[in-house]
This record gives sequence, C-alpha cells and structure tokens, in this order.
Amino acid sequence: MNSEDVMDTIAKQEWLKAVGKKLQPTVIKAFEAGGETGQKIKNFLHGTWLGHPLHPIITDVPVGSWTAAVVLDAMELSGQKKYAAGADAAIAIGLAGAVGAAVSGITDWSGTTQKRSQIGLMHGILNVAATALYTTSYIMRKNKGPRKTAIGLALLGYGITSAAAYLGGHLVYVEQTGVDHTATAAKYPKEFVAVLPENELADNSMKRVQAGEIPVLLAKKNGEIFAIAHTCSHLGGPLSEGDLLDDNCVRCPWHGSVFSLEDGSVVDGPATAPQPKFEVRTNNGQIEVRLIKNDKP
Repeated sequence: MNSEDVMDTIAKQEWLKAVGKKLQPTVIKAFEAGGETGQKIKNFLHGTWLGHPLHPIITDVPVGSWTAAVVLDAMELSGQKKYAAGADAAIAIGLAGAVGAAVSGITDWSGTTQKRSQIGLMHGILNVAATALYTTSYIMRKNKGPRKTAIGLALLGYGITSAAAYLGGHLVYVEQTGVDHTATAAKYPKEFVAVLPENELADNSMKRVQAGEIPVLLAKKNGEIFAIAHTCSHLGGPLSEGDLLDDNCVRCPWHGSVFSLEDGSVVDGPATAPQPKFEVRTNNGQIEVRLIKNDKP
C-alpha cells in the first residue's frame, strides 16, 4: 500500500468525519466566545503576526527533544548511566513543547475541511497518544519505576510521533495546508494591463477579473478601486464570493480569513500570508492593474 492509499483510507473513515464535525465547531465557537480577545489569540496561534504558520515552528521542540532523548536513552542502555538525567530533561522539554504544538495545531486544523480535516485529525490523535506515552515514561522515571520499561514507552512514543510527523508532512507538501496559495508559476503582470471597463464595476461591489494568467479581485469601495490577488493565500478560496467589509477589507467565503484591500495584509486568520497587491489606474475608460513593485511574487 503506497502513501496515497494510506491517506485515502484515512479520508474514508466515517468516525473521523463524525468526530471532526463535532469538534471543529466547538473550537471555532470557543474563539468566537472570546470576542475581539478571542480573535487576537486565534490570530496569534495561527501565526498571522509571523507571516508564516506558528504550528510547524513549535513542533520542532517536541520532535527535536524526543530525538535527543532516544539517543541519550540508547547510550544509557549501553551502560553509560550518566546520560539518564539528560534523557529525562529532554523528555520534559518535549512535553512542554507538545502543549504549544497541540494548541496551535488544533487552531490551524479548525480552518481545514474535507480530506485535510480528517488527515489532520488522525495526525492529532497520534500525537496525543505519543504524548501520553511520554508522560507515562516521564512519571515512571521520576518515581524510580522500572527504567527499561520507561525507556520502552518512550521509544514507542517516538515511533508514533514519527508516524504523526509523516502525516503532517503530507498535509503540507501534498495537501498544501499552510502554504501560500497565491504563489504560482504563472507570471504576475509587472506592467499595466487592462482588466475591465470602469463602468462595469459598481460602487461597493467586487468582481473577479483576469490579468494575464493571474485572477485578480477588483473591489470598489466609496468610489475608490482596489486590486489584490483573487485566490486566498490560506487554502485558495475565491475572494470575490466573500464579503466586502466596511473597513476596506474582504472576508474569504471558505474559512473567514480577512485581508486589507489597501495593502493585502492579513487582518484576521487563519491565513498567515498576505495577498499580492496591485497598483490600479483607469485609462480610456478601462481599469488597468499591475503588481506593485517589490511586492511578491
């Protein structure tokens, strides 16, 4: 069975779908209940302030610490008892990091759907199981329990962590979760290109247009025309089908990311990468756009 068969099998598990349908709204409502503060916490956990998802950064802590613990445990088993304290400390650091990884991970997961959601849920379940084994191992170590049993539990936890990490890698590199969906091989226009007659864009409205190979969102708010990339950087949602907000912002219809029309910046997650911004001008009754210099890509 190849990796894609494994992922398809996970995606077909009805119990995962059922758990996800109950858990995701609970997570979302918990942040909503916090009002503006809840949204700020959510943005922090997504990593909107970094311009990059926070979760993969934090996961390096438990994975790195527990990898060190494997090496130190192996050295202890070879007869070098002096490394026991180091292994115990590495496991403790990994457990602390696992808390942050779990909180940021479930926040990102709440902004996924369909196959990504089910693979992400299995990724989380495996990590919870691994953390439980490491917790048990740490308690046994501190309580002077059977040392080899404690090490065995940690090794089992490491194996499960590795499987969870594999699923995490699939979510990023295959399912493209957490990547910038505005990045493309297509060329963004560096010179002005006509995209729409000016009289076809009503005030307080949005429209999807094409600038060469690039879909662009045109929005007219209080007489001013804005242009940003149409494809949401989070998971590729069509921004023109979202909501045009009063503060010169647009909300994605898929997962609720909010972007500023003025500069493309992320106002609210789950998106972390900004939208490319276009310079706009009208020429002979045509709206023309070009990518702002020094903007991506």
